[in-house]
Amino acid sequence: MIEVTFISADGKSRQTVQAQDGDRLLDVAQAHGLPLEGTCEGQMACSTCHLIIDAADFAKLPEPVEMEEDMLDLAVAVTRTSRLSCQIFLRDEWQSLTCRVPPESYDMQGM
Repeated sequence: MIEVTFISADGKSRQTVQAQDGDRLLDVAQAHGLPLEGTCEGQMACSTCHLIIDAADFAKLPEPVEMEEDMLDLAVAVTRTSRLSCQIFLRDEWQSLTCRVPPESYDMQGM
C-alpha cells in the first residue's frame, strides 16, 4: 500500500488515501473526488490531469517522456515539479506521495 496525500488548490485542505501498487494516480484522484478532468482518459492528449508533486517526492518518480513534457507546456500554473497524473503509476516502495491540485484547476465534468 502507498499513502497518497492530495492538497487542495487553495492549500487549505488535505486528503490522505490508501492506494495499491500499480494504481494510476489519476484514477486514485478521481475515485476520491479530486477535480481532475482527465479529458483524454489517460492518452496524454491533454493536460487536464496536471498535478504538482511535492518537491520531496518528485525524485521518486520516473522521468517524464517527451510527449508528457509537451503536454505540460500547455497546462496552466506549471511548476518545476508538475506531472500529468495519468502517467504516474504508484509503487509500494515510495511508501507515500504528496501532490497538490494546481490553483487554476477546473473540473468541467463536475459542473
